[in-house]
Amino acid sequence: MADKAALREQMIEAFEGADYPINSPMDLVPALPNGPATKFESGDFSMTAMELNTKLGGGEFPYDSAEAFVDDILEQLESQDLI
Repeated sequence: MADKAALREQMIEAFEGADYPINSPMDLVPALPNGPATKFESGDFSMTAMELNTKLGGGEFPYDSAEAFVDDILEQLESQDLI
């Protein structure tokens, strides 16, 4: 079982370096420590930023903060029973 708080912390740390507001997932790539291969892991959950982008519905861009973006990602992952 994935620890949602741990995932949220990892994602915020990875995405907070982007220039907000962000208008697309591509705006995040320069901020990611390992680019699209940046991996988020907790429990039995493991997914790269690139995998997140392909599995999720695209989001409600623009986002004004890493927190708002990550909260939306986690909500989508939960709704798809991925976490």
